[in-house]
Amino acid sequence: MGLTGKTTTTGLRRLYHQRITHPHFKDAAEVVSWLGAMQGQDYLGTKWAFGLRLPGSTDADIEKAIVDGVVMRTWAMRGTLHFVAPDDIHWLLGLLAPRQIAGNKGRYKQLELDEPTLIRSTELIVKALQDGAHLTRPELFDILETNGISTAGQRGVYMLQRAGLERRVYQGEMRGKDTTFHILGEGKTLPKEEALAELALRYFSSRGPATLADYVNWSGLPITEARAGLESVKSKLIEETIDDQTYWLSTEKHQHPEQALYLLPGFDEYILGYKDRTTVVEPEFLDAICPGGNGIFKPTIVYDGQVVGIWQRTLKKKTVEINLQPFRPLSQEVIDKVDAAAQAFGHYLGLNPVIK
Repeated sequence: MGLTGKTTTTGLRRLYHQRITHPHFKDAAEVVSWLGAMQGQDYLGTKWAFGLRLPGSTDADIEKAIVDGVVMRTWAMRGTLHFVAPDDIHWLLGLLAPRQIAGNKGRYKQLELDEPTLIRSTELIVKALQDGAHLTRPELFDILETNGISTAGQRGVYMLQRAGLERRVYQGEMRGKDTTFHILGEGKTLPKEEALAELALRYFSSRGPATLADYVNWSGLPITEARAGLESVKSKLIEETIDDQTYWLSTEKHQHPEQALYLLPGFDEYILGYKDRTTVVEPEFLDAICPGGNGIFKPTIVYDGQVVGIWQRTLKKKTVEINLQPFRPLSQEVIDKVDAAAQAFGHYLGLNPVIK
């Protein structure tokens, strides 16, 4: 079936398939399993991304899921931190980590991190985390330094990442401003063809309508491997043509949301899950959500499938101030819907929302 024109329908369908509208998950693991992985470098923001897809949940609920290892944070796609489900972490890294390690070789050389040093640092990190120890990055750096391995510059970060890519550790809860690291138990990988198919199916089912270029950009896979994965699951997806481009999506028919406005966190998959963001953001406002292309994505106001502004939160003792920065003046109808979204965010935090 062919479609023409980029309309709000594309955004609304993405909201539905990403389960921002009509979610029916039981816990955080189901959320991230459906999505395959969720961008995770903004710890507080990603917790709200979970909360959005788990109506009625609180920040404390999501924090407990992280503490209990219901979801795990690791360097999954493109060398960037993502949350993944425990059942997926081994096969995802089995598929994606070798390419990341190979891509790091030049940086390892610059940092004077040879293979013997990387092997030894991983073993020291794993040994320090035995018996349920949850240590912070500075604590692990101290252990490496004590054992004669310099963590200066980015050496320490790359050694921790290498231990994660080798499926030995993962990141857990924050302790103050520091990330904690946990031992990753053993798990099974998948044959490459099976892993490529599984990841492609998860992506297009949860983020469609999306293009192959969107998938390549999100997954970090070479286009040949991404295409092979898509080819193997095409029979389970719908193909559509929009503005002469081929899009793929779930066979599940989307439902129109009762609530048309959402306050999304920065780095939400609704924005980060695609290469071409102009489907849901007018080109003139792309710089507003990621100023200067600096890689820092601001929280967005989404109305009827389109990004209509950005927002920021300020936590007080009993309230959360929500500062709205719409791209254009909002109608009273939209402002009324903002209030409902703010109330949902306030409930999640356990604070009274105040819209500025």
